[in-house]
Amino acid sequence: MADATAAGESGEPAGGAEPRPPPPLRGTLSNEVAFLWGAAGIATLLGLWYLGTAPIFPVPAGDVAELPIEREYAPLISPVMLPGPGAVFQAVPAVFRERKLVANTLVTLRRVVFGFGVAAVIGVPLGVLAACFPAFGAYLYPVTIFGRNIPVAALIPLTFFVFGIGEFQKVMFLFIASVAFVVSDAMAAVREVPQRYVDTALTLGASRPQIILKVLAPLAAPAIFNSLRLLFGLAFGYVMLAELVKFGGDSGGLGDLINVSQRRGDREPILIVLIVIPLLAYAIDRALWWLQCDLFPYRYGGRGLLRRSLHRLWQLVTGGEPQP
Repeated sequence: MADATAAGESGEPAGGAEPRPPPPLRGTLSNEVAFLWGAAGIATLLGLWYLGTAPIFPVPAGDVAELPIEREYAPLISPVMLPGPGAVFQAVPAVFRERKLVANTLVTLRRVVFGFGVAAVIGVPLGVLAACFPAFGAYLYPVTIFGRNIPVAALIPLTFFVFGIGEFQKVMFLFIASVAFVVSDAMAAVREVPQRYVDTALTLGASRPQIILKVLAPLAAPAIFNSLRLLFGLAFGYVMLAELVKFGGDSGGLGDLINVSQRRGDREPILIVLIVIPLLAYAIDRALWWLQCDLFPYRYGGRGLLRRSLHRLWQLVTGGEPQP
């Protein structure tokens, strides 16, 4: 008994059992456990939303003594300010039918894809060249600093003056708002490639274009793609500002739907859009993550299904092996 007490006081388990190791500070979780924790976070938010808008808080009684009456209850937050989950979900069919939620979502998604796509097509090569040639990198550095720190809302009137009011203006707004981040991240990805790969290529007699195209760019491609996946969400947030002005009778997008609902005083459509945007962004992010793992299995542990499919397609089209 004394030995057990002494073992307990010293912090060591009795019976010679090994102490349980503490949980790792930066460890990883299995997909199932991570899903459960994420679901718990969403359930917590929904629970707080319900508790704040449900009529479960008793209303204080008056000072005058009267006959016993039924106790009244009221929500903590007025439904005029924040509708409850039930009211929002009941308004979903009307928003889909009357506000053309699907059409507006597709319009917003098309603008983001076009605007950010142009930023990626132009920004990635510029970033690679800026990282390879220090003079060109110093030439672009002030422009990228300006583009990353300028208030995005200040670009709206500028794009109106230069590009007019229409689809082209919205695409160019997203391009200008995103391209500086793409250039900076591409530069950082190329600069993170170890110098030993460049030295090895020089030893083997490779030229500068060969080192850029066959050494630096392929080695930096996983980090560049990961950066583009994260920056796509940034462009998805900027599109709300781009849709402040609706042109003609075309669908205005999710941003225009929010603005119209705000002017009408409708709270439910705004909350529905605020729910749709994260769900859509999450679905796109997961799809891009799967593509990222599949394109770079040596870095992210994917199966390479897309690469093998393209390999087989090449064999069917050409009747031979693809050139390395």
